[in-house]
Amino acid sequence: MLAALALFPLVIPALAATTTGAFDTLSFNVAGLPAILNSNDVPGDKTTNTASIGKYLASYDFSLIHVQEDFNYHATLYANDNHPYRTATSGGVPFGSGLNTLSNFNWTDFTRVKWSTCSDASGSDCLTPKGFTFMRVHVSEGVWVDAYNLHSDAGTEPADLVARASNLQQVSAYISTYSTGNPVIVFGDTNSRYTRVGDVATVFNTANGMTDAWVQLAKGGVAPVSGSADLVCSNPSPTTDCEIVDKLWYRGSPAVALTATKFQYAGSMFLQADGNVLSDHDPILVDFSWSLGTKLRVSDYFGGDGGSYFTDLQTVDGISSPTVSSITLRGGERLDSVSITLSSAQTFTHGGTGGTATTLKLNSGEKVTSATLCQGFKTSERLFYLQLTTSSGRSVAAGTMTNDCVVKTADSGWSIVGFLGKSGDAVDRLGFVYSK
Repeated sequence: MLAALALFPLVIPALAATTTGAFDTLSFNVAGLPAILNSNDVPGDKTTNTASIGKYLASYDFSLIHVQEDFNYHATLYANDNHPYRTATSGGVPFGSGLNTLSNFNWTDFTRVKWSTCSDASGSDCLTPKGFTFMRVHVSEGVWVDAYNLHSDAGTEPADLVARASNLQQVSAYISTYSTGNPVIVFGDTNSRYTRVGDVATVFNTANGMTDAWVQLAKGGVAPVSGSADLVCSNPSPTTDCEIVDKLWYRGSPAVALTATKFQYAGSMFLQADGNVLSDHDPILVDFSWSLGTKLRVSDYFGGDGGSYFTDLQTVDGISSPTVSSITLRGGERLDSVSITLSSAQTFTHGGTGGTATTLKLNSGEKVTSATLCQGFKTSERLFYLQLTTSSGRSVAAGTMTNDCVVKTADSGWSIVGFLGKSGDAVDRLGFVYSK
C-alpha cells in the first residue's frame, strides 16, 4: 500500500504564480508587567486595557505582530484576538520573556534566546529572561522572512548602555549565523536612540546590511547624529519626525526584494474610550511590498525540523549564469546527503557521509528541472528520498520512498542550481535555489 501511494506524490509547481505581494507589521510593547510592579503610568485597569489591545489587534488584522512585555495579562490578550498563528507564552514574571507573536502567516524554527548580558543598574532587567525570538515566516510560496522580536535592556546608566549594546550585537551575530542569504525583519522594543551616546542602533545597518524603516521613510535616509538632542515624542505621536525606542530594521535577499512602503506611529489606533492610551509605548506600524527575484528564486521547504540551517543562495548569487555540471546523492534507508557541482567549479554538499553515492553528469545544455521528495519519521520528521530529473528526462535518486511525497517542477526557463534546508548527519529538510 505504501509503495502504491508513493507512486502518486503531490505535484507542486516550484515557483509561485504570485510574484508580488504586500503585508504589514506591528511592534507593540503592551505594558503587561503586573500592576503592583509597574503601572506604566497608564490610566485604567490593566486587564481591561489588555482586552482592548487584543480586540484592536483582531479588528485591524495586521499580518505580523510582535508584542513585548506580554507577561501576566497574556491570556486576556489572546482571548480577545483571533490571529490564526500565535506563539505560546513563556510565562509571566519572573519566568517568561514577555515576547510573543500573533500572525496571519505560519512559521517554522521558532526559538527563544536569552540575553547573554543584562543590567539592573536602572531597574530590574535581570528579573525576567529577556532576550529575543526568531522565526522563519512563510509569507507566500518561495517567500520566507526571518522575523526577530526583541526587548533590550532599559536604562541609561553605564552598565545599562553596555548591556544594551551587547543585546543588539547578540541579535546581529545570530542574524549573521542563522539568516545568511534570507530576507530579515528585526522589530521590537530596543530601548535605544540614535541620539544617545553609547547606544548602537546602527549595528544592523553596518553588520547585517539592513535598513531602519523609520530612518528611510521619516528621516530621508539620514539617521540622527549620536550626541545630538533627543527627538522627543508625545504618546500617541501625530508625527514620525520624532524618535522612539521601538524600531524596525529590514533587508531583502537575492531571491526576494523587500521594501518598506509606509511607516507610522500607531498609538492613535489604540485608545481607551476616554481617549487615553492603552500602553506607555506608541506602537509602530510598517507596510511592506515584496517581489520574487528576476534571476534567482527559492522554493518552499519539505521535510523536518532537525539539523542546522544551510543555503547556497548567496554563493550562487555571485556567479554569472550558474549551470549544473553534476549531481551526487547519497542514501540508503533515507537521504544522507546532496551535492551539486556547477560548471564554474563550485560544489555545494550538505548532509553526512552515510549511504551509497550515485552521480549524474549533465550534458551540455541539460538542466535540472524537477525534484521528487519524500519524508518520513525516524526519531523525528526528516527526508527519506530525493530524485532529481533533468530536461532530458534523465534522473538520479537516493534513499527510500515513503507515502508522503511531493514533486516540485521548475517553471519554463528556470532550473535547480543549489539547495537550502537543514542537515546534520543526514538531510532533514530541503528546498531549492532556482536560476533563470
